[in-house]
Amino acid sequence: MTSAERWSTEHIPDQDGRIFVVTGANSGLGLATTRAVARKGARVILAVRDEDKGRRAVAQITAERPDARLEVRRLDLTDTASIHTFADRLKSDGVRPDVLVNNAGVMAPPRTLTAEGVELQFAANHLGHFALTGLLLEAMTDGDDPRVVTVTSANHRRARIFFDDPTGERSYSPMGHYNQSKLAGAVFGYALHRRLTAAGSPVRSVLAHPGYTATGLQTSAPVARVRLLFGRLLLPLAQSPDQGALPQLYAATAPDARGGALYGPDGPGELRGAPRQVELARRATDPQTADRLWHLSGQLTGVRFALPAAS
Repeated sequence: MTSAERWSTEHIPDQDGRIFVVTGANSGLGLATTRAVARKGARVILAVRDEDKGRRAVAQITAERPDARLEVRRLDLTDTASIHTFADRLKSDGVRPDVLVNNAGVMAPPRTLTAEGVELQFAANHLGHFALTGLLLEAMTDGDDPRVVTVTSANHRRARIFFDDPTGERSYSPMGHYNQSKLAGAVFGYALHRRLTAAGSPVRSVLAHPGYTATGLQTSAPVARVRLLFGRLLLPLAQSPDQGALPQLYAATAPDARGGALYGPDGPGELRGAPRQVELARRATDPQTADRLWHLSGQLTGVRFALPAAS
């Protein structure tokens, strides 16, 4: 399927029998992703920090599709204990996900540390997904066309990882550290692809970015200037969450989605449009950066992947 054919949710194959875990599924891109695959018959576990919001999302979807198979489970990606509890309960319930969509995120808050002393955006946007993936990966191995989809941003191309100051103690920029977290996600998604390939795993690691999409991430950003710029001044240029979710839906469901590839909008500046393969930043594919980030992420989360390092 080429972008010229304008891939849409109508092209999503039948998902009956597949189990999705979608983080941040109660709103924005996560809700759009959940709705789209539920319409195609998937069972979806909404992994959300606020269970009330998750239940409202379920009610919204089931109002239009009463037979949707949806389940809300609590997950706080900034709390390693919560991540372990979530993964352990899935395993004890015999739930073996086929697709993990690492979608949830926060954007440009004032400098905030988690209870574990990690900068909030790095924790929520990258480390939590790193840990969750590591804990679920073995259970996914025997799945139906298993995939890990990591949602990054076009901003990963203008970012660097502050290995010498990851918490922003010496210097903090709300957008700079947001960009760092999105580059970390891109590095992780590509490095995971390389390690899965080296291990001969059937799991695909695929990346996606939504372009410029009108979600609560921008309109409720806690820093006023970020909220003004992205949530008001540039809002007329934004596409809807349903449109913005297309790249991650393509990555999760399209038969020809390639492991290690990044999918984003095909329009000018990759701001909007139908999904197509787009370029990863050179830093995102650099093996030394990947090894350094992988080691740091393992240290900070305590999660080890049972996969060899890529040669």
